[in-house]
Amino acid sequence: MTDNHGSSLPEVAEAPAFDGRAFRRALGQFATGVAIVTAHGGAGEAIGLTMSSFNSVSIDPPLILFSADRKALSLPAMLAAKGYAVNILSRGQEHLSNQFARAQADKWAAVSHQAGHAEAPLLKDALAHFECEPYAHYDGGDHVIFVGRVVRFSTLEASETQPLLFFRGKYHGVDAEGERAPLWPLPIHY
Repeated sequence: MTDNHGSSLPEVAEAPAFDGRAFRRALGQFATGVAIVTAHGGAGEAIGLTMSSFNSVSIDPPLILFSADRKALSLPAMLAAKGYAVNILSRGQEHLSNQFARAQADKWAAVSHQAGHAEAPLLKDALAHFECEPYAHYDGGDHVIFVGRVVRFSTLEASETQPLLFFRGKYHGVDAEGERAPLWPLPIHY
């Protein structure tokens, strides 16, 4: 290949095709907690989605975020909800994670809950509840990123209860034997 002046230009290699499956596996190297985000739909129905895309955003104001797949059947109802709750699951709630991950299933069969802010269901025995009002939502490619302003929160008092973790496509618990305080307690890690 030559330019307009007759000089040789280096060959440019084409970028390999992006491998979405390999990308998903690489993302699976990051262990996350598991949560169920719930809301009260406009038609009076309870909505619930399992997700591992929950994060803190800000302490002042108190903001959290999660993302929902654009193909989720309940996405329009979530976008229209007046509030929602993030229910952080314990190790003993793996069955709820599975139940709420299924589309078009009776997600609420035999699920103990009570109404929270904007009638969003709070799941019994969750490690924590974050009751939120909508703050913003953003385009996140094949997902919608929700930012919620926390209006109330609560935690389960049973300190021996372990979280439900997701790592490499499987559920895990916490190894209490390996538990130790970090060497670098930065104020951003809470």
